[in-house]
Amino acid sequence: MSIESLRPEVFREVAGSARRLSLHDLLRLHGQASGAVLLLVLSVLCVIPVYGVGTALSLAILLMAWHWRRLIAQGDGASASLLPRRLSHLQLDETWSSRCLHGLAWLYATAGRWLRQRWSVLHHRHTHPWWSLWIALMGLLIFLPLPLGNVLPSLSLVLMSLGWMFRDGVALLLSTVVGSGAVAFAWVSAHLFLELAHAAWRWVSGLWS
Repeated sequence: MSIESLRPEVFREVAGSARRLSLHDLLRLHGQASGAVLLLVLSVLCVIPVYGVGTALSLAILLMAWHWRRLIAQGDGASASLLPRRLSHLQLDETWSSRCLHGLAWLYATAGRWLRQRWSVLHHRHTHPWWSLWIALMGLLIFLPLPLGNVLPSLSLVLMSLGWMFRDGVALLLSTVVGSGAVAFAWVSAHLFLELAHAAWRWVSGLWS
């Protein structure tokens, strides 16, 4: 499925209804959603600051990484049965449902103007295993409990999904750049945490010496 077949006005119209939407509802708005569409929706939802949502969806992203080659090979509709039933009925409140729909409408409208098929070597079938590993890496970073740690890996997966839907190698390349920033952020955060933990241990040790 390409974003060219998605109409942003449909998402804006549903956003005006001010009702609670589930992940299943969001996917149903996309018709026969492909694996790339499912990955995009999951990645967008991971940015929402609702406790537990990013953790639950990161596990679904890891599951998608494992099945990525099959999802791409089977095309539209292949992702319908991948999500656990309980997760597909995860609901957003009215405010976040509206924000998510408006965000998707803007994303599809913008992508339709800027993205096109190019640099096909980056989405060749021989690259599928590498992109599976990339999805898994970004899913793992989303799973980690880092402050604002969801943003960069989620954005990387959004760019990857758009690149795959449009067969746009530039978007795929940008995905790796943003994802590399996410890896660097996680490494710096972990290093800082270890330094703070070491300093705290020395302080506690000093109290008892």
